[in-house]
Amino acid sequence: MPPLRRHGRFFVYILRCADGTLYTGFSPDLEKRIATHNEGKGARYTRGRGPVTLVWSKEYRYLRPALRAERRIKALTRAEKERLVTSSGR
Repeated sequence: MPPLRRHGRFFVYILRCADGTLYTGFSPDLEKRIATHNEGKGARYTRGRGPVTLVWSKEYRYLRPALRAERRIKALTRAEKERLVTSSGR
């Protein structure tokens, strides 16, 4: 795997799993990452919970702010994540 770039396009995203749970992640290639989750080859959490659906995402230009945002969102409660998803208009 090549080293991760520090600038470019980075996405923080929230997926809704088939069982209704939410998963938050990070990727420089959002479409490819969602496909990987749906193939059962993504994060351990999403394996067996697919198919997953993208319900929220935000693009960042720099790596560090994207990783900080992912960590902040992962720390939210489920209710707070649901509010974030519904407030985005998606």
